[in-house]
Amino acid sequence: MFPPQLIVAERIGNSLDISSKKRLLEVLGELLASAAPDLGPEAVFERLLERERLGSTGLGHGVALPHARMEQITEAVGAFAQLRRGVDFAAIDEGPVDLVFALLVPEEANEMHLQLLSRLAAMFSDPQLRQDLREADSKDRILALLQGWESGPTTL
Repeated sequence: MFPPQLIVAERIGNSLDISSKKRLLEVLGELLASAAPDLGPEAVFERLLERERLGSTGLGHGVALPHARMEQITEAVGAFAQLRRGVDFAAIDEGPVDLVFALLVPEEANEMHLQLLSRLAAMFSDPQLRQDLREADSKDRILALLQGWESGPTTL
């Protein structure tokens, strides 16, 4: 199960009109930084960008999972963005990305970080969930889909 406050409606962007990977990472930095007073959007953006320089976090099927470690947090924090049009993200399948779940974990959270990434990758491998997320028309609907996935197939 995901940590209870991993994703909340305030850290979801739906139907965003973004045209570049850099701008998308900036928006995700802003969403993630809203989770803790010690997080600055610029610092989060820089950490996400550093990670992307190591290799794209684009999984394919229009999904990316940018992630980073931050010493300013004690619990994992997530943010989600649903884009109107996909952006080039250098994904493994070379396709555009329009669904993005960004993750921050504490600096020393090695095993937790890997487990969360694994569960998120499994979640976004579900074609029905991806379709439902693309069709969702509100933050609340997106949140329900994300939180309901571990309960079973998306039947919300």
